[in-house]
Amino acid sequence: MSGSAQSTRPTGRPDLDRAVADVKSKAVEFARLPVREKAALVRALAPRIVEVAHDWVRAACRAKGLAPDGPTAGEEWLAGPDITLRNTRLLAESLAAIAERGKPPLGRGARVRADGRLEVSVFPTSGFDSALFGGFSARVLMQPGVSETSARERQAAFYGRRDAKGGVTLVLGAGNVAAIPPTDVLYKMFVDGNVCVLKMNPVNEWVGPFLERALAPLTERGYVRIVYGGGDVGAYLVAHPDVDDVHITGSDRTHDLIVWGPPGPERERRRKAKDPLLKKTITSELGNVSPVCVVPADYSDDELWFQARSVTSMVVNNGSFNCNAGKVLVLGKGWSQRDKFVGMIRRALAQAPLRKAYYPGAQDRYQQLLGGRAGVEKFGQPAEGELAWAFVPGLEASNRNEKLFEIEPFCGILSETAIASTDPVGFLSEATAFCNDRLWGTLNACIVIHPRHEKDSAVGQALDRAIVELRYGTVAINHWPAVGYGLVSPPWGGHPSATLENIQSGLGWVHNTYMLEGIDKAVVRGPLLARPKPAWFFDNRQTHRIGEKLVAFEAAPSWLKVPGLAVRALQG
Repeated sequence: MSGSAQSTRPTGRPDLDRAVADVKSKAVEFARLPVREKAALVRALAPRIVEVAHDWVRAACRAKGLAPDGPTAGEEWLAGPDITLRNTRLLAESLAAIAERGKPPLGRGARVRADGRLEVSVFPTSGFDSALFGGFSARVLMQPGVSETSARERQAAFYGRRDAKGGVTLVLGAGNVAAIPPTDVLYKMFVDGNVCVLKMNPVNEWVGPFLERALAPLTERGYVRIVYGGGDVGAYLVAHPDVDDVHITGSDRTHDLIVWGPPGPERERRRKAKDPLLKKTITSELGNVSPVCVVPADYSDDELWFQARSVTSMVVNNGSFNCNAGKVLVLGKGWSQRDKFVGMIRRALAQAPLRKAYYPGAQDRYQQLLGGRAGVEKFGQPAEGELAWAFVPGLEASNRNEKLFEIEPFCGILSETAIASTDPVGFLSEATAFCNDRLWGTLNACIVIHPRHEKDSAVGQALDRAIVELRYGTVAINHWPAVGYGLVSPPWGGHPSATLENIQSGLGWVHNTYMLEGIDKAVVRGPLLARPKPAWFFDNRQTHRIGEKLVAFEAAPSWLKVPGLAVRALQG
């Protein structure tokens, strides 16, 4: 079957029932499949993914209005086949370790912090990672009370069960990023132990046929079925008596409709009584008003320009239809370089090519949040179907009615606000409180900080407090938190402080290839000014070529492939 960006016929009720029955009949078999066999199944996916990769990327470019041979096509290489391949490779390595030793390794090592909390290193995972992502690291901060011994005991919990029966998970696929549906399926299968029915989102159902080919080793054995349709199909499957578990990547509104029912008095009664309509387990990833907090310092022009392009890349990537897109700049009100930095943001936004606003409702959200608002700055001359990048400076941090703090702008809008403190220690404390208490969501946050300040004892301790206290599933230092998503070995999801009654960015984790449990958050670090230019920067001229080479690398890592990647990276 060849894939395209054309509409796919919704799966009918008889076929939906058949899909659920097919995987249910295989649930126990899959759950008890020897781990070595599971590792082999995951490895068998890699050549299938490579086989469809070019057509997959071209279909994505058609759907999103991108030039298939231009740099922006690189976004689809990276956020489609590359991440999916990396997930299969790292997952297979963990499964092989379970087969040999009963557990995956505890990351690349663990340490007990001064405050007694356990921290597990999860990136780099190998010498290859160190060579390709020099200067970047990721650690997982475990919840209070999790010791190294208990972390090892709880790790890969499914594989410690005797006579496992498994279950049927319904994955309601995301419509924005092509790697999300398959990697969600991989997690539910090979970490949680369930067989899966994947319902494609109508927005990117074009990727379904490619996934049918890529996941053939799983579908041929009856462990996965892929179905199509809108909300009515999703509702039917959620309520299906043979579906045990639900995972959704989407909006909090869809989540609450599933869990609590339609808005109204009955929903509120159920919420107050903690009596959800949905009695099944549900995990979710639901978006965020993502902050970028810049700690006041005396930055060089090169450092400021790098970070201005970094922020702009967070905004414009995938047309800003990312749950982790940068949305609110948090600066110091009296920071001497505030105007200079904001000016550089304007310059970068003006340079970023406009994109097709392909995600449904984008025009309405844009108008809802910007219509009638004073001080909105727009960049670019939009053609039909496009939206100008919008920048809204000077929002009042204390305004309890500010929509841009409470509604995720799932379109190309960046706002800016300032808090009083310009002292780094005070700024970090105040910014943490602002992000936790005023911004909707718990998915990810970014802190930009000068290395001089990190080395300062008082500021370094304040930064560490901020990292610990921020209620976000990923906190990134100096870079887009999406880096943590792309690395795959860190867990990805909303902070566990969320509840079903106040779901925020969701509950549960994906990726997490070391299969850790008891997670508080992932912490990703990178240099203030990274060289060569990161592949995800909007002005990288080689992103498409880097992305294609990374796909070839992840399919079969080799030191012989590293020089070619390095050359492309230097040309970016």
